[in-house]
Amino acid sequence: MTAPVRTQGSQGTRGSEELIRAEEPVLAHNYHPLPVVVARAEGTWVEDVEGRRYLDMLAGYSALNFGHRHPALIEAAHRQLDRLTLTSRAFHNDRLAGFAERLAALTGMDMVLPMNTGAEAVESGVKVARKWAYDVKGVPADRATIVVAADNFHGRTTTIVSFSTDETARAGFGPFTPGFRVVPYNDLAAMEAAVDETTAAVLIEPIQGEAGVIIPEDGYLAGVRELTRRKGCLFIADEIQSGLGRTGRTLAVEHEPVVPDVLLLGKALGGGIVPVSAVVGRREVLGVLHPGEHGSTFGGNPLAAAVGTAVVELLETGEFQRRAAELGVILRDGLTGLVGKGVVGFRSRGLWAGVDVDPALGTGREISERLMREGILAKDTHGSTIRLAPPLTITAEELRGALAALEKALG
Repeated sequence: MTAPVRTQGSQGTRGSEELIRAEEPVLAHNYHPLPVVVARAEGTWVEDVEGRRYLDMLAGYSALNFGHRHPALIEAAHRQLDRLTLTSRAFHNDRLAGFAERLAALTGMDMVLPMNTGAEAVESGVKVARKWAYDVKGVPADRATIVVAADNFHGRTTTIVSFSTDETARAGFGPFTPGFRVVPYNDLAAMEAAVDETTAAVLIEPIQGEAGVIIPEDGYLAGVRELTRRKGCLFIADEIQSGLGRTGRTLAVEHEPVVPDVLLLGKALGGGIVPVSAVVGRREVLGVLHPGEHGSTFGGNPLAAAVGTAVVELLETGEFQRRAAELGVILRDGLTGLVGKGVVGFRSRGLWAGVDVDPALGTGREISERLMREGILAKDTHGSTIRLAPPLTITAEELRGALAALEKALG
């Protein structure tokens, strides 16, 4: 990654500023990106169209847990591209069974429902929970409820924003889907009060990512598991951001002795190459689905299954979980040293941190722009909070360099 890269379009070579201006009239404004135009990437580094290099400390919101263009994942994709990419689920394909078997074994579950995006996995999990409630629990038709936590982020479909407490995500998109009860996160008493005979499931993030990497108190996840068992409803853990090595374990729920009924996986499952998600669960839960009741044209396609299998193979070694745990100590210690020097607090687990910056020094967006000028790509989440989630392939030297750049950006 030394030679400058230029993007060739119909109007010839175009630089960052010109490309950013070109997006304005033709792209819907659903994002507010930092003013950097990435053209190339390898490992933990990306390069813009002018050839400037940046250390990626966001990793596609954990979709790039294994870095950009990991050789094993690229090789798996290339091999499959030369053979078969899509059949739809109208037919079987020779990659899907192996992917499902390996993913089920990795997570300790029985069955896999392959989807594409994280939001699709959440929507599928909601449908499965409701079907289970009617067919198994005996909830009267159209009465099933699902308990969720405030400040959640599960996606942006109309059903999912129906149980969001973020008005930016909700405002202007009603009417909203009924059937959800929202309780404070990390509050078992409130959750218990919300669960009744109509409750199909409790759906939570083991760590709330978009909210600022909010980590619950020790015992909360175990308490949710005990409550759902006692009340006769499902525990669905949304591990789309927190899972697949990010926190130093394969799954974030593994930081407590907890096995949910259903896991929602995505992002890193596609290796940063193709969108891959999955609902993974116990047979008696996912077994409620019958042909025609749910589907996806691209879900479980051969290319996705090949890449997903390669991702599972990387995780089966335990290397990336160990790296996240070991390097997470460096991240935590480095952030501890910045408290009182522009950082007013932080939360971290493994290679994942939410860093609260003194608002007097700027908004999270402004701090992210300063970091960009220091060669570090990160992104704000709420107010003056910066989210750090580098690829699990980052080195200790690179991580310390990012922490030094953060200190400089706060100075």
